[in-house]
Amino acid sequence: MEDKKGLCGVTEENEVEVGAGQDKPPTQGNAPPRWANGQCVLAVQSSSMLNPSFDLSFCRSLLERDGFQIPVGDFEAPLATALDAPSVRRFIVFNTSLFHFILAPVMYVVIWCAVFSTLHLYMAITDYWLLCLSVSLIAIFLTTGVIFVLHHSNKEINMNIDVRLIQVNERMVKHKLLVGVADWVQNCTGALQLFCVYWDMSSCLQTLTETFEKSFLANDAQEKLQKRLSHLVLVSEVKAPDPEAGGCSTGEASGEERPLLGHEETERSTPSGRREDAKITSSHTLIPDPALPAQVKAHQLLVTYSAAYVKLLMSENLSGPSRHELLPRRNHCSSASLCLCQYIKAKVLR
Repeated sequence: MEDKKGLCGVTEENEVEVGAGQDKPPTQGNAPPRWANGQCVLAVQSSSMLNPSFDLSFCRSLLERDGFQIPVGDFEAPLATALDAPSVRRFIVFNTSLFHFILAPVMYVVIWCAVFSTLHLYMAITDYWLLCLSVSLIAIFLTTGVIFVLHHSNKEINMNIDVRLIQVNERMVKHKLLVGVADWVQNCTGALQLFCVYWDMSSCLQTLTETFEKSFLANDAQEKLQKRLSHLVLVSEVKAPDPEAGGCSTGEASGEERPLLGHEETERSTPSGRREDAKITSSHTLIPDPALPAQVKAHQLLVTYSAAYVKLLMSENLSGPSRHELLPRRNHCSSASLCLCQYIKAKVLR
């Protein structure tokens, strides 16, 4: 993996200046500079791989220096909610490339010992070199298979990170920025970074809306959405609304105005005598409602896959279009083989 410092100025949390490898466009007044789609605006490295965290106020100050005036409620608050939970931090640690890099030799040794002891116990083999060679080949194949599965899973949308960043990108898209988290191993050292990428969603939104508006593709597209997104279901517990205070008013919002990660009531738990501790088990599917307008469905898909796209874009894991699909003239990102709408078409609507 080549050094990302040439692609985007990597900023340590205790530094003030952005890396010298970044060619930053000139800023005119308070208006954001003329960035290009897919261009990395900011990359901040985590202070520790064992306890991943980011200085969000420092990140926002760097964005303000580049001309992006983002309120705290659109950046720091949703990012802290999405990434600062202890369970999320543990998942990030165990899902990093560095952990997989360490896991591979440990898994090889464990598999080698298990297979050797099993074969030596049940098979009478006099040639130990042949036994060791066979065991080594089996251990290599099994370890490679497990690591390949883990590596492939990192290219898919992640419920614990990418989906949690949907609420962040719902706000950041108004400022023409997308947020994602990516990591890689370089010189036997893990690098976990928070990326802010410039992205003007208008072109991708128009293209994807046109896809949904085609009458002969509408039903087919909805069936593909049901198939590809059926596993993306969020389950959470929230406080039960107080019926005396008219707590059902929030449910009156239409599907177009409700946040993408809204909740749907499925079960009510009301302990007697303790209404303040009542909980509601809520679930929400990421499949757009068929009754919604084509533009709203397109917007929901773009926001849903935005964090996963940024992760693949910054880690250079985006696969290019085939020879007969996704014409280059429709690409809205000059720095990548696929733009966001093309990635969604290839991943979901194909």
